[in-house]
Amino acid sequence: METEATPRFNGPDILPHEAANDHEVSHDGLKFWQYMVAGSAAGLIEHTAMFPVDTLKTRMQAQYPPCRRRFGLRETLRSVLRAQGVFGLYRGINAMGLGAGPAHAVYFSVYEFSKKVLSRGNPNNPIAHAASGVAATIISDAVFTPMDTVKQRLQLAKSPYKGVTDCVRKVVRQEGFRPFYVSYKTTVVMNAPFTAVHFATYEAVKRGMMELSPENASDERLVVHATAGAAAGALAAVLTTPLDVVKTQLQCQGVCGCDRFSNSSILTVIRTIAKRDGNAGLMRGWKPRMLFHAPAAAICWSTYEAAKSFFQNSNDNKRTL
Repeated sequence: METEATPRFNGPDILPHEAANDHEVSHDGLKFWQYMVAGSAAGLIEHTAMFPVDTLKTRMQAQYPPCRRRFGLRETLRSVLRAQGVFGLYRGINAMGLGAGPAHAVYFSVYEFSKKVLSRGNPNNPIAHAASGVAATIISDAVFTPMDTVKQRLQLAKSPYKGVTDCVRKVVRQEGFRPFYVSYKTTVVMNAPFTAVHFATYEAVKRGMMELSPENASDERLVVHATAGAAAGALAAVLTTPLDVVKTQLQCQGVCGCDRFSNSSILTVIRTIAKRDGNAGLMRGWKPRMLFHAPAAAICWSTYEAAKSFFQNSNDNKRTL
């Protein structure tokens, strides 16, 4: 996805590169730490705003004993509010904060660096955008996965952990360090196509919207980023839901009655879920997942682009002094 905040719409790919650049404001001059700060801010705001929806998704995807009836989205929301109140929707948010900030800082900075190297001067190269997104997610997932495991275990109903520190201590003492990365392979396998679809869709939708009304691009820049981000997030979320179900069940296995698996093989978990719940079990939680990622992506990209513009203006002002 093109992450430049663009006051003019990019020209179509068939235009000469010089013509396309007439309408761009390049952020390639930003410093590495500025990309990291912008990405970290975007990730924290995104996940904090949408955390209650993430809690509902985790509750729906986690496997409970067969005797317990599964709830839909509204029933899950009512059960959380009835048992724990509004605060129950935010349990585990501190673990999210500890992981999302650093992970998004790495994510966006790696993306920007990779895009610059792979695009070779062509800002409308979807292959470069997708490849850069995959590289970014592989590295950032290594940072986020341990805290994501803690977050999901805290989000479960009747979680046996008092908080982040208590969860980490008990997991290490009872299970060792393996649970913190047991889902890393699944997370990467899920997020690689998720990111490729997300970035490519974001760039395509943003470019299409800009070409519809280039004269209003500067005034509607925030709307363009938000709309393109929402479309990209929703599509990528739905397509990768089965792998997200696998990830959740691996991270929560053995907690609150959730099943344990003989190994962390993606195919083994998929077969177990399909045999137990049918193919529908692999799409469990797709509604809250889509409801999370559509607005989350809009918030994330809008925040990220706004932060980049702030740093760009700051850098420009320093140069003129």
